[in-house]
Amino acid sequence: MKNQNDLITQFMQEQQDPKEQDLKPDLPTSQAGWKRWLNYQSIVKQIPFFLFLTLLAVIYIYNGHFADKTIRNINQTSKEVMELKYEYKTVKSEVMFRSKQSELTKAVIPLGLKELTSSPVVLSEQQ
Repeated sequence: MKNQNDLITQFMQEQQDPKEQDLKPDLPTSQAGWKRWLNYQSIVKQIPFFLFLTLLAVIYIYNGHFADKTIRNINQTSKEVMELKYEYKTVKSEVMFRSKQSELTKAVIPLGLKELTSSPVVLSEQQ
């Protein structure tokens, strides 16, 4: 009878603390930790976290490519600005050169125009 009572008592203790029984592995503690992390249920529970990490990695890669593309666009635009600046300075110096009086005189000679050598006459109306 005592043996039967011992079995009933042991059964009751197991029923009261089922979590403690699951936490007592047959393997050493270092191997039990890996076993616990590599079972199907824990992997399924961690899928959202892995998806989140994957999303972060994709965003990080996209950000790097976007930054490279932006830097290339900035460099290209700065080269275009420098070329336009040089062109502006060239055109401006040419306009300044052609607007000198001596250059204007040379430019209008084929049209038959001459530079005035005498002062202009003022016409006035008399009554």
